[in-house]
Amino acid sequence: MLGEEARVLLGFLPNSKPSSSQVKAAYKKKAWETHPDRFPVSQRSLAESNFKLISEAYTCLQPGVRREVSASGTYSRVVRTGVPRAYGGSRNHALIGIPFLCVVLGTIALGGSSATRAYRRQKEVSPSHNPFLP
Repeated sequence: MLGEEARVLLGFLPNSKPSSSQVKAAYKKKAWETHPDRFPVSQRSLAESNFKLISEAYTCLQPGVRREVSASGTYSRVVRTGVPRAYGGSRNHALIGIPFLCVVLGTIALGGSSATRAYRRQKEVSPSHNPFLP
C-alpha cells in the first residue's frame, strides 16, 4: 500500500503529513467504525476486509517502520528501524537475569532453613515420635 492510499483510507488528504498521534487517533476511530465484531454475520466478511485495509494503512504510516516491497508489489516483511534498544540491547541478558536468580536462590535458601528449623522444633517437642508411623 502506498502512502497516499494509506492517508486517504485513514481520512487525511493525499499529500498531507500527519503526525504519529494524528495517525494513531485516526486509526482508532476507523478501527472502531469498521471492526468486524460490530457488524451482523452477513456483513462480517466485508467488514473484515475493510478492517484489514485500515490496519495495513496504519502500519504503513507508522514512523520508524519501513516496508519492503517485493517484485510482485506485495509486502514481504516489516523492518523496524530507528528503535533504540534500552541500555545496550541484547548485550545485557546476563545482567537482567542476575536479580531474578538472586531472588530464586534466596527464596530456596530461606525456605530450606525455615523447614529445617521447623523440623528441629518438632523433634524437640516429641523426640520419640516418628512422623511416618500412625
